[in-house]
Amino acid sequence: MSTALETLDRATCLALVRRVQVGRIAWAEDGGIVDVLPVNFVVDGDTLVFMTAPGAKLDAVRAGRPLTFEADDLEPALRTAWSVLVTGRPEIVTDPEEVERLRALPLTPWIRWPEASFVRLLPDRVSGRRIPLHPGGVTVEHVDPAADEST
Repeated sequence: MSTALETLDRATCLALVRRVQVGRIAWAEDGGIVDVLPVNFVVDGDTLVFMTAPGAKLDAVRAGRPLTFEADDLEPALRTAWSVLVTGRPEIVTDPEEVERLRALPLTPWIRWPEASFVRLLPDRVSGRRIPLHPGGVTVEHVDPAADEST
């Protein structure tokens, strides 16, 4: 089993994030409580864009709270995985031309809200880690049949 843990550069992190459709947005409230909610998103250049209806996420954006976005992909059978964190400043997109441009991106919210807003996350920090695929593409575990029989 591989014990190597790769630290990923910004370009690799953004390339990996482009492979998934759902991530999580996290922010801290005034009392230190951290909220984490799922979002579907799209990478637009070096920024992340998601849509949200009025509620906790939009309130956090309007309050100017820094957001941390997390996305990952796990392959338990292969024992490989990656995780990326993007921390930055969110902004509500209000320019009508930019809103129309964003509507053309492959971003399809799972729930359609007529009053949803586009939010862009401007990254200040992008980091990631990956457990690479074991050499040869598979992992091998030695199983003790006697141990299985005793359970």
